[in-house]
Amino acid sequence: MTIFVFWVIGAAGFYALTGQMPSAPLLSSIGYAALAPNLTSTLVLFLFRAGDSNRRSVWLCKRNDAVSKVAVIAAGGAVFATNTGWPDTLVGVVVGILAQHSAHQVITLARHVLTTA
Repeated sequence: MTIFVFWVIGAAGFYALTGQMPSAPLLSSIGYAALAPNLTSTLVLFLFRAGDSNRRSVWLCKRNDAVSKVAVIAAGGAVFATNTGWPDTLVGVVVGILAQHSAHQVITLARHVLTTA
């Protein structure tokens, strides 16, 4: 997850610095296409979110995927409405922060399991 964070925030920074603007229809279309499977798997995994670090990691990744898809859809609409790339950059940073927070939770849980075993 931490590597993903660097990629997302790096890409957001690159697009912000170069002034490149994403395609709003493409952005939203990808978000909508991925939303249903992500929500389905998130709901299935919800019941199994507690437990060891592996279960927690899978749950957090799927939850983050679903949240990210909703954010991408919103970013596509905001990019279209504002005709700027800043909504996409902002969503990229927020998704990166969410992933980093999740990575921290998993690492903390894994360390706890290792020290109490």
